[in-house]
Amino acid sequence: MHRTRRSVLLSALSAAALLAVAGCTPGESSNGGGTTLTFLTFETPALTAKFWDDSITDATKQLPGVTVKKIVAPTSDRNAYAKQLQASGQFPDVLASINPKDFLDAGLLQPFDQAWLDANFLQPNGNAINGKTYIPPTNSQILPMVFYNKDLFAKHNLTVPTTWAQFTDVAAKLKAAGVTPIQLAGAEPWSASMPLVGLVSADVLGKNPNWIKDRYAGKVKFTDPDVVAAVTKQRALVKAGAFGEGALGVNYADANKQFLDGKAGMYLMGSWFIGQITAAQAKSFGGFLLPTDDGKQIVPFNVGGTTSVNARSPNAAKAAEFAKAWSLSPNNLKTLIETDGAFPMLKTVKLEDFGATVTPVFTDCYKYVQDNNTKVSSIGWVNNDDALPPGVSDLFYALSQQLFTNDDVKAQLAALDTAWDKAAKK
Repeated sequence: MHRTRRSVLLSALSAAALLAVAGCTPGESSNGGGTTLTFLTFETPALTAKFWDDSITDATKQLPGVTVKKIVAPTSDRNAYAKQLQASGQFPDVLASINPKDFLDAGLLQPFDQAWLDANFLQPNGNAINGKTYIPPTNSQILPMVFYNKDLFAKHNLTVPTTWAQFTDVAAKLKAAGVTPIQLAGAEPWSASMPLVGLVSADVLGKNPNWIKDRYAGKVKFTDPDVVAAVTKQRALVKAGAFGEGALGVNYADANKQFLDGKAGMYLMGSWFIGQITAAQAKSFGGFLLPTDDGKQIVPFNVGGTTSVNARSPNAAKAAEFAKAWSLSPNNLKTLIETDGAFPMLKTVKLEDFGATVTPVFTDCYKYVQDNNTKVSSIGWVNNDDALPPGVSDLFYALSQQLFTNDDVKAQLAALDTAWDKAAKK
């Protein structure tokens, strides 16, 4: 499940007021002798209010006496909202798709037991942080895929690029033909970051999969030549007009629509975008990996999942039961496969067993997960030991927007190094 992010401007007081209006009090534990849990969720074009309501109903079928009250983050940045709830003493019992590292120092999250992880998941330690897992590794994503419009490629005699030089050539030919080469949801840092995430994951982690661990150890820096070169590629795309006019004013929902309406040739987005491509549209779209200089395929990979448990909840045991039931629900995962492009990672259930209806775009992209290829952590998106220090992912995302107006790549990366060292207490 993807993790869309944006600044939240609500105060802790206003967060409490919203919860009071909704009738939700985190930690509430009485429903006529049963247990009431609070569940922090978020909504996207794919993960609608109905999805969350249905998913809660399905998970609680296995938990008699348990009622779950949904708290909806007022924006897509549930991580910031969870911090506001924490500050006001209202940290929910269960939380959807937060960044565990932001809450571990405060001892707020309860790890899942290893035996349960080993029994149920293909990569039981895919989300492990210092040997403990705070988000079940239920599904996986590629961040980003390069989605492309097959009709526009055919019209302009273009083929899928396999090297970076070919990729920039395709972008130049689309621009010359009057077509926006690369759609960008530039108004929101998390979505604007996709080209940058792809470039650093492929060019830096593709050469050194341990780069993030080495950064924690102080062995490498963002100002090193390989990172500067990768980030400079995005700056070069900006200067070449590859993202079209007004890219920083386009939000995620509008970017999706513009790309599906044939306004751009390519779109770098997480594999969850597959869920936005209907069966009727599927014949016109495909996906490939962001090319590297030498053509080696690098998969920027993320083992996803949703439910984290509040370790300090008076109902932590029941919250863990609900989180496990939610994570293993075939109906919930079927919906995620169909609407959110989730690649399932359950050990005991194969894709065909879910009964999900998927398009050829899904199956073509899913092959990258199944193949024996080079997979690296999608920088800024994973929830394991390779997760960035608290707050640094947001700064990394914002860098992608700054590259539209600031030509001093190395200075911007030096600022990121400073923020990293401060956050990691180096």
